Amino acid sequence: MKNPITYLRQSLSTRLSLWVVLISALILVAALGYMFTESRQAIRQEAINRASQILDNTALRVNGILDRVEVATNNTDWLVTRHLDAPDSMFVYSRRILQNNPDLNGCSIAFEPYYFKSRGRYFSAYSYNDNGNIRTTQEGNEHYEYFYMDWYQLCKLLDRPKWTEPFMDFNPDNDIYSPEMIASYCKPLKDKDGQYVGTISVDLSLRRLSQAISAVKPYPNSYSIMIGEGGTYFVHPDTTKLFYQTIYSETLEQPDTALTALGHAMQAGEEGMRQLKIDGEDSYVFYKPLGNTGWSVAIVCPESDIFAGFNRLRWVVIGVVLAGLLLMLLIFVRIISRELKPLKMLAMQAEDIASGHFDTELPETTRIDEIGQLSLTFSNMQFFLVNYIEMLQQTTATKAAIENELKVASDIQMGMVPRIFPPFPNRNDIDLFASMTPAKEVGGDLYDFFVQDERLYFCVGDVSGKGIPASLFMAVTRNLFRIIAQQGHTPEEIATQINTFLSKDNDQGMFVTMFIGMADLRTGRLEYCNCGHNPPIIDGQFIKLEYDNQPLGLWEDDPFYGESIEDIRGKMLLVYTDGLNEAENADKQLLGNKRLLELMADTGDLTAEQIIEHLKASVEAHRAGATPNDDLTLLTLRLKNDIKTDTPT
Repeated sequence: MKNPITYLRQSLSTRLSLWVVLISALILVAALGYMFTESRQAIRQEAINRASQILDNTALRVNGILDRVEVATNNTDWLVTRHLDAPDSMFVYSRRILQNNPDLNGCSIAFEPYYFKSRGRYFSAYSYNDNGNIRTTQEGNEHYEYFYMDWYQLCKLLDRPKWTEPFMDFNPDNDIYSPEMIASYCKPLKDKDGQYVGTISVDLSLRRLSQAISAVKPYPNSYSIMIGEGGTYFVHPDTTKLFYQTIYSETLEQPDTALTALGHAMQAGEEGMRQLKIDGEDSYVFYKPLGNTGWSVAIVCPESDIFAGFNRLRWVVIGVVLAGLLLMLLIFVRIISRELKPLKMLAMQAEDIASGHFDTELPETTRIDEIGQLSLTFSNMQFFLVNYIEMLQQTTATKAAIENELKVASDIQMGMVPRIFPPFPNRNDIDLFASMTPAKEVGGDLYDFFVQDERLYFCVGDVSGKGIPASLFMAVTRNLFRIIAQQGHTPEEIATQINTFLSKDNDQGMFVTMFIGMADLRTGRLEYCNCGHNPPIIDGQFIKLEYDNQPLGLWEDDPFYGESIEDIRGKMLLVYTDGLNEAENADKQLLGNKRLLELMADTGDLTAEQIIEHLKASVEAHRAGATPNDDLTLLTLRLKNDIKTDTPT
């Protein structure tokens, strides 16, 4: 099975398809991400508006019920205080409230102990709505001292109307009482002097309130709760929490700052919305106070309910997008593969051509797009490539012939100068060594030497220019030196005659700088003529030249002057071309005369050959791999005192 990475690297169509699908996926992700974010925000806001509206309607219904209780109480209050002298009328008023308001649970008109002395310590007219059958009785006895009850004491102590917390009313000596949880609206009764005389209390079934609160749910799993002033649950879907747990009960075992803050806000009578975890589920809680009761109602909406449709749609869209991208990938791979098929064939044929089959025929194409243009261009390239290879083969053969000829010319040129060292093996009074290294195959430098009549004739020259013209000029000059010097002339006479010959018919203006020397092997005297050449070095110092003679081959009539040193025995003489001191490195920096003198210092113990090898190594180190910029020719000579003659060479 082919490696997927290898397959992708080899398949342009698959890579292009993946890029297209990837870019499309990025665009879709960005667009869908923005859409989902905005949609979620819109759904969240719609949920807030919806739940808030339902909560407002719920609070409006509950407040309507509470208002009816308060209105009924207030409408009866003035009748009671007007007839405080008729205790029996209290039973009528108590009964009438329930008759006029059948949704009320009960009503008590209770008075202070012994207020009606004829009736004793207890007097409370109580009516109870028993499923539409209103029953009235006198309540209060030793087992049910009503004036100690919350519904009686609260309004008395506060001196204002007050809703009680829900409670279970029970009178063991009276079978007329409410068997369910009730909440009472209590109002103090006062006589014409403003003195407190009793309490009128109207009861409302908590079951009725719970039904009103839980009647409408904004979402399937949402629910309503109601807490009292102390945070106790009065309405909750979990009946085990009713009346026995507060909103803070769960925080006692596991602290929850968000739930605690919600409880404080509801107790403080605030209205709003909070997002928190309830029973381990993220939920939105909308809360609002109920009138002046001190109670607060809330609707709890699980986040999973609010965003259920959104989440379903999101997964459907993601599935559709993934399926679409996969289908897009398959379609693009097929289309691009078909479009790139000619390119693939062209690549295979190009590989065949690259392997050396230049006569491979390329298929004809009628396409005028980029692939068609590429095929046409490649066909033209193949044609020119075949022609170029043929020309290259001819050029290579011609170059090889030229290089062979240059090699022969180089061998001939090197054969024109002495190459056997030591040159005078039977003499121990001459230490001489020379070296010539052309910058190209052939060069324009030259050197020569020979012994005749106990005189050592030698020269070092540098022809202007390089290559074959310089090598031809060098050959002529070297032959002239050997012919003229063997006639026993002095160096200046040799220079004059060579100059005369080279100046004639020199239309190219070529010339040669040359140092010509003649050393008397018996006395050590050196006679020389420097013709525009670099000053030689003797005993570590440049020779001071008194005459500045012209190079050879420029002007025929100019005279040449010679100079001499009385005795050079025991001293090392170095004659060189400018390929030594003007050797360049890659940064075009020259070796220089100063460095040359440093290299020649302390070479007294070295032989002539060792000095030349030392100088050549220094030049190579200075060049540091750079191409030689000029021919390099060196000649070193030291005459010794112990003279031993030999047959002239």
